[in-house]
Amino acid sequence: MTKIIHPYAHRLGILRDWRSRWFAGNAKKNREFIRTDAFIRRFLAKRLRGSYVSHIEIERSQKDLRVQIHTARPGMVIGRSGESATKLKKDLSQFLKSMQLSEVPELRLDIIEVRSPESNAAIVAAQVVESLEKRLPFRRVLKQTIDKVIANRDVKGVRIALSGMLGAASMSRREELKKGRIPLQTFRSDIDYAQEEANLPLGKIGVKVWIYRGDIFEERAS
Repeated sequence: MTKIIHPYAHRLGILRDWRSRWFAGNAKKNREFIRTDAFIRRFLAKRLRGSYVSHIEIERSQKDLRVQIHTARPGMVIGRSGESATKLKKDLSQFLKSMQLSEVPELRLDIIEVRSPESNAAIVAAQVVESLEKRLPFRRVLKQTIDKVIANRDVKGVRIALSGMLGAASMSRREELKKGRIPLQTFRSDIDYAQEEANLPLGKIGVKVWIYRGDIFEERAS
């Protein structure tokens, strides 16, 4: 078995919380909830590509379904006078109705701004993908992105890995660049991780980003 552990799942219940939170109701609906959440994430990932979405949180109460979109470009998602957000909510509601659910919940949409995009792995990965799809040299993209991320005072270490047919080569390979520390096995280390795919004429290039933002200690009760 592989020894590689997902940095987010490794810290669930310690530093991280689940990104799908449900009201403890009828256990028979769990299968439907899992399928619905997966389809919602897939729909929003396709619809909001290029909007620098960090992550999507889904909360369920007895009747409501709240979707929280964390993005570095809230103005792009909301649109002028909230037109884009209203249209997105309407399309998502129609999408839920077309899934033939046992009960269609009332949808609530929240758009939350990410204050420090340079310390967020998903946004950094999206920036790398955007640069690669513009046909910029991958080594320059790696170096410039790492320099920009490490300049943020909240970041203690960063590592970016690219794999695929880099530089229009005829054989796939892996390139990696790292600055600072990335203590993956320490539970208290605040490590953000993301992976994305860049679509190029020769095929896809995988992008992985690790960002270390220091250690988190529990506050001792006085």
